[in-house]
Amino acid sequence: MIDVRNVDKSFDKQQILTNVSFHVNKGSIYGMLGSNGAGKTTMMRMLAGILRQDDGQVHIDNAGIYENTKTKQRLIFLSDHLYFLPQYTIRQMGDYYRSLFPGWDEERYEKLRTLFKLDDKQKLSRFSKGMQRQAAFWLALSTVPDVLILDEPFDGLDAVMRQKIRNLIIQDVAEREMTVLISSHNLREVEDICDHVGILHKGEILLERDLDDLKEDVHKIQAAFKEDAFDPDETDLDVLHVEKRGSVYVLIVRGTEKEVAQEIQSWHPVVYDRLPLTLEEIFIYEMGGVGYAFENILV
Repeated sequence: MIDVRNVDKSFDKQQILTNVSFHVNKGSIYGMLGSNGAGKTTMMRMLAGILRQDDGQVHIDNAGIYENTKTKQRLIFLSDHLYFLPQYTIRQMGDYYRSLFPGWDEERYEKLRTLFKLDDKQKLSRFSKGMQRQAAFWLALSTVPDVLILDEPFDGLDAVMRQKIRNLIIQDVAEREMTVLISSHNLREVEDICDHVGILHKGEILLERDLDDLKEDVHKIQAAFKEDAFDPDETDLDVLHVEKRGSVYVLIVRGTEKEVAQEIQSWHPVVYDRLPLTLEEIFIYEMGGVGYAFENILV
């Protein structure tokens, strides 16, 4: 569905993206993660056809996006910084969207009115940030897009509305195989909704994996040993992080569950447990492995 191959992009001789490649399957929800300034928003603007890459390919269904009206009519991009036409109401913006997107569904627009409960005759400029975000989703989902590109999509929304919008997105993915790409610093939200993730760092793809596969390959282990019977530096483990609390070690390690268990058991632990590992923890320790300071990570 979405195919990005060997993409480079620079501004004023500053390299923003370097040889970026990734693929998003039809009907998938892909989370794009990364440190501040990693190039996530630039990549999304290229996928929306706002920017043109310097080199490489950015395709949706084997078609280019930049200056391709037919492809752009199939996608919606909700930016971190929302923009509406000056002095327009939601209804007027809806009429404008209807003129741009052939897939506009007036019946769906009316159905979503009961969920968002906003007065569509009010000017958008008078709404709060959260209400403007709701209006943006109302309009976007009424176009029935094939591709939905979201940059910090839930910023400003309360918990109840976040869940309602997540449910709408998941419903469209399940029923229509809508393809979604999300960039967010809130990794807990990404983890709740995404099935695939990619991590950008300094303009390059650090890793790209199915979320379930990623969790299977990175483990959080708690183990206790008698006296000084264990030294993580002497093991065959790929240790991403280690903490020692008295006689108890907490380890973040990469590898298969079987390999990790066999190696730890060879040191004869008194206690051995595998603890739940969040996407946030995986992100922190993967980024730490490439020298990104933990204190600079916003989650």
